[in-house]
Amino acid sequence: MKSDELYSKAKTLMPGGVNSPVRAYKSVGRTPLFIHHAKGSKIYDVDGIEYIDYVCSWGPMILGHAHEKVLNEVKKACDFGLSFGAPTSRENELAELIINNIPSIENVRLVNSGTEAVMSAVRVARGYTGRDKIIKFRGCYHGHSDGMLVKAGSGALTGSRPDSAGVPYDYAKNTFIAEYNDQSSVSRLFEENKDEIACVIVEPVAANMGVVLPEKNFLEFLREITTANGALLIFDEVITGFRLALGGAQEYYKVHPDLTTLGKIVGGGMPLAAYGGRKDIMKVVAPVGDVYQAGTLSGNPVATAAGLTMLRLLVEEKEKGLYEKLEEKGNRIATTIRSIFGQSVWVNQVGSLLSVFFTDVPVKDYESALTADTQKYARYFNAMLDNGIYLAPSQFEAMFVSAAHSDDDIEKTIDALKVVSKQI
Repeated sequence: MKSDELYSKAKTLMPGGVNSPVRAYKSVGRTPLFIHHAKGSKIYDVDGIEYIDYVCSWGPMILGHAHEKVLNEVKKACDFGLSFGAPTSRENELAELIINNIPSIENVRLVNSGTEAVMSAVRVARGYTGRDKIIKFRGCYHGHSDGMLVKAGSGALTGSRPDSAGVPYDYAKNTFIAEYNDQSSVSRLFEENKDEIACVIVEPVAANMGVVLPEKNFLEFLREITTANGALLIFDEVITGFRLALGGAQEYYKVHPDLTTLGKIVGGGMPLAAYGGRKDIMKVVAPVGDVYQAGTLSGNPVATAAGLTMLRLLVEEKEKGLYEKLEEKGNRIATTIRSIFGQSVWVNQVGSLLSVFFTDVPVKDYESALTADTQKYARYFNAMLDNGIYLAPSQFEAMFVSAAHSDDDIEKTIDALKVVSKQI
């Protein structure tokens, strides 16, 4: 297999042979597939094998791979140059689209990755409030900047340690950990650190310990307690932004944060992310204010071409019922998995995001997510892959449904689920 040969070579060149840990397939005991190309709902490895793809580049491909209109605009942009390190009109257009569609954003700054967006938003919160301490939730992942790698989710949950080596204690000590969906854990931290909390950062729908939905009134509670204590509320919508609704989880749940981070879909498949919020808060960012953040490739003309085209397409498709159709597809897959596997699984689903946990415990937080049988997930993953279905190679990741997934794709997925349920 060409993937085996390429991986053997890659391991001599890169740590673990990959440029992002989960790609190494360590938690599923398999050599990773090397991908040659993708189109629509399908992905093709270097041996030419076709798979129905439910990773979708970890979320950006909400309209499917290699969308013709996005590719055409990227190609046009390339003809004018790859990078200028100077302002372009397309940055204005993309910023305006973001502001017009994300309810809480009045001012926005473009960056290159979700990690950079979160790192910057937290710095803004600290600069605005004059406070150092922050609250995050166990199992939520907000990128790999130092202060965020404390009880992190996603690939860190299936690695050898949940916290990263190389993070100084003196830095991480300002990050407090609360329990997702546990209001009392948040209240206690505010009580113990009165007037010291700069912000609470949360994935409004946790998607890096597997998909975990916010319980009733949890997001509303976070909005109220931060306001009451002079702290900012940051929604990390790197995954949920433009996916649950055009306005993200904050539109879906009707709770508006002070700051929002965006990634994945906002770049249309290119390296682009953003953070933004109220104008009075964003005024602390240089060159207007004293909070410094910069980037040579921020607002890159090729990336903005992809992002702008993607968001324009989503605005058009929303009017045609895009998000209702995605919800229907996600619900159909989730309902089918429950019916096939019965009480041996717990499935969380909202819109086009879902996760299958091999546990009979309701998954509502980090502790319950960890009850999942990761060895059984590994068998499930491998069996599904052998049946032509490409899923996340980790129990603690999301399954992404796209507009490109046809009824035939879903029927083939259901057929594979029926076969696999008897094999594992």
